[in-house]
Amino acid sequence: MTAERRRPRSRARRVVSFAVLTVVGLLVAGVVGIVIWSQVGVMDAEAGAWDEVRQDDRIAISDTGGNVVLSRAEGESEIGLVFVPGAKVQAEAYAAKLSELVTEGAMAVVITRPWLNLAFFDPRPLSAFTDAVPDVDTWLVGGHSLGGVRACQLSGDADGLVLFASYCSNDVSDSGLPVLSISGSEDGLSTPEKIRDAAPLLPADAEFVEVPGAAHASFGDYGPQAGDGTPSIEDADMTAEITASVAGLLPRL
Repeated sequence: MTAERRRPRSRARRVVSFAVLTVVGLLVAGVVGIVIWSQVGVMDAEAGAWDEVRQDDRIAISDTGGNVVLSRAEGESEIGLVFVPGAKVQAEAYAAKLSELVTEGAMAVVITRPWLNLAFFDPRPLSAFTDAVPDVDTWLVGGHSLGGVRACQLSGDADGLVLFASYCSNDVSDSGLPVLSISGSEDGLSTPEKIRDAAPLLPADAEFVEVPGAAHASFGDYGPQAGDGTPSIEDADMTAEITASVAGLLPRL
């Protein structure tokens, strides 16, 4: 009788152990799959645009805390921008388009390198990036595409929010923050319709700038992007549009 009673328990233990091992195996496979996927298809910065920034003697470039930091080579900055890249886009790909915020706007710019190249997997607070330029007290947070969605989540610790071809998934309409949304008329991903549909999640006084001829990839220098529209704006003009739009927000800080 004793042996007969033990057999069912032994079988039950084996079944439970097998189920646990199966679940653990699936979790490990899932994590490994995400890591591999996050490294495949990363859109690198175009060499020419990045080289121009590195050769500009008005800009000091550093890799501080794993971030690309653009600051004034001479003089201090009073305002900074933490910029979160779009999914699987190299941080350096945004340096050229943001460079005039440094040279013309006297700002400091911190371009983050999200964990696994995806901002959603990066739980770090805003302070993890603003600490890269400790002398700056006033900070905007912004981002491109999915990076902008993450910027919205970080905006509670910022002095202002800037969306670059992006929109919020969380409601910041009662935040009281100065908000700027810059988008492109030819964007095939963050389309003008999507920007309009998500507008109620922003404060009523949010500013909207739609750049004629700009596509989704016009906000960086990483080449064409699948599903995007066809841009007709020159890179220099796009950089000027971004610089002027952000400058228009600064008096509200």
